[in-house]
Amino acid sequence: MHFQPKILHTLKNYSKEQFYTDLMAGVIVGIVALPLAIAFGIASGVSPEKGLFTAVIAGFIVSLLGGSRVQIGGPTGAFIVIVYGIVQEFGIAGLAIATMIAGVMLVAMGILKLGSVIKFIPFPVVVGFTSGIALTIFTTQIKDLFGLQTGELPGDFIHKWITYGHYIGTINFWSLGVGIVSILIIIITPKFSKKIPGSLVAIVFITVIVYFLREKFGISGIETIGDRFTINASMPKADAPVITFAIVQMLLPTAFTIAMLGAIESLLSATVADGVIGDKHDSNTELIAQGIANIVAPIFGGIPATGAIARTMTNINNGGRTPVAGIIHAFVLLLIMLFLGSLTKHIPMACLAGVLIIVAYNMSEWRTFKGLLKNSKSDVSVLIATFLLTVIFDLTIAIEIGLLLAVLLFLRRISETTSISIFKNDVNESEYVEGTVDSEKLKIPIGVEVYEIEGPFFFGVASKFEETMKQIGDNPLVRIIRMRKVPFIDSTGIHNLTNLISMSKKDNMQILLSGVNENVKSSLEKAGIDKVLGEENICSNINEALIRANDVINSIDQKNIRKKQKS
Repeated sequence: MHFQPKILHTLKNYSKEQFYTDLMAGVIVGIVALPLAIAFGIASGVSPEKGLFTAVIAGFIVSLLGGSRVQIGGPTGAFIVIVYGIVQEFGIAGLAIATMIAGVMLVAMGILKLGSVIKFIPFPVVVGFTSGIALTIFTTQIKDLFGLQTGELPGDFIHKWITYGHYIGTINFWSLGVGIVSILIIIITPKFSKKIPGSLVAIVFITVIVYFLREKFGISGIETIGDRFTINASMPKADAPVITFAIVQMLLPTAFTIAMLGAIESLLSATVADGVIGDKHDSNTELIAQGIANIVAPIFGGIPATGAIARTMTNINNGGRTPVAGIIHAFVLLLIMLFLGSLTKHIPMACLAGVLIIVAYNMSEWRTFKGLLKNSKSDVSVLIATFLLTVIFDLTIAIEIGLLLAVLLFLRRISETTSISIFKNDVNESEYVEGTVDSEKLKIPIGVEVYEIEGPFFFGVASKFEETMKQIGDNPLVRIIRMRKVPFIDSTGIHNLTNLISMSKKDNMQILLSGVNENVKSSLEKAGIDKVLGEENICSNINEALIRANDVINSIDQKNIRKKQKS
């Protein structure tokens, strides 16, 4: 198992100067993470402190054991939709179990070195479910932004908007004003300061204003966290859920979605960070760290966690260059939670709604979404399907069907690149090299046909090969199958080839293979085709194959002559 936490490398030449910059970055990121952790916790359908517990525990583990120098772990907006759905259906205990199963999956991915494979998930799938999540997050915040008196909202997207329509007359304009001002502050802040995020400025400023409006002027219409939740600002106690095989079976699809989402987001965040600091993260180590974080955090009341791009970039922009900054961020967040956690009850819900609406806008990637609509029909269909499934149904279905669609369309494209040509009179001599022109034609003897397969010989084209053979209808003495442009062959291709050899023997027809590369030859040998066909009938090039074909024809002619003489 390859597991080398980045902290082991960075501490070798660690200096006081680097510790100072890591300390400053860690303090700032810890402060920034506070409102986001609370907002993500509430939006996910759990209490605010569960978001904080996750940011502290997962943030510490990801920095200590992760494969990135600057990754900051914690709860993120991407998980809001799926966590909310799990809590509604299975409760907090179900969420804890699903998160722990996902953690085990992430560790397994890292051990099996699947970190690089995750990066090959089709871009339209990623953009589709990310944009779908963004729209869903925006939808969930309408109630708090407008202060609507709807009671408990329905779980699905369409019925939420129907409910909003029914209760449109209950708008609280104080809440709406707080939400709009919060959004404007978040938008304007970067023009004055690149290092201090607008969400922090908005929450501090708006919370102070609302506190005075409530206490000094008696305005009670602005709902705060304390009005809805009881804040438990103390150290969480370990409480592992009871796990049974039946529960694991039931939660497995959901856990898979959490694992996939966590893997994609954490590795995407680490890759973006690499581009900024000029480093290269270890994707498999990062997956193992993310997995351990998601196994441990639920035991202490946490929710799913992954690499957080916004907090990671805040860390980088403030000088963080080693995992020490992430560890400090976790301790700072813990101290704030223990000693100042009770103050969070004064944060207005409409202000948090404003923060999450900006998070949703940034997640939406609408420009990228719009750009992808100009791509091929298959890409657009995968994008739209994943997006609509995320919004209308849920993320689990969206990721599974989105990936399935992408794979099927990819296989169709690959099968379209594979062609089968037939030669009866002459054939190109030179071996295939891209950009060259074949220099000489070789004559094909009477009684010989040459078939050339260009592209992968896998299950997607095996039927095409079989149909081509049936359509010809000829019965030559020798069939040469030229495979110089076949990069690989799968079990279905081997099966079809085996059937062809068997049928050809019944028809007294000899099959020869030409130009088989080492990878394909190895696959054929493992399947025993070299013994069924005869090693002398697997030729290295077309010249050899035509010489062998002549020998076979001459041998058949000699047999026929002897038969006539005997008769």
